[in-house]
Amino acid sequence: MTKLKLTEIGTDKKCYVVEFNGGQNMKTKLENLGIRIGNEITVNNNSFMGGPITVMAGSTKIAIGRKMAEKIIVEVSK
Repeated sequence: MTKLKLTEIGTDKKCYVVEFNGGQNMKTKLENLGIRIGNEITVNNNSFMGGPITVMAGSTKIAIGRKMAEKIIVEVSK
């Protein structure tokens, strides 16, 4: 599977988190929100015009700022 930034995933696509390209503080914040390496997330809203990306992690809806989302590397589910 191809690794992509979360910002490159279209709306309503499921993907798996494979790595974080950020510091320990970012990793801890994402894990506290329920976004962990190996977890499946679904992109609910990804406006390519800018603004936050909305994802579902389990039953939790989470808005992630675009700069942070660029540091989340995922693989698209088939």
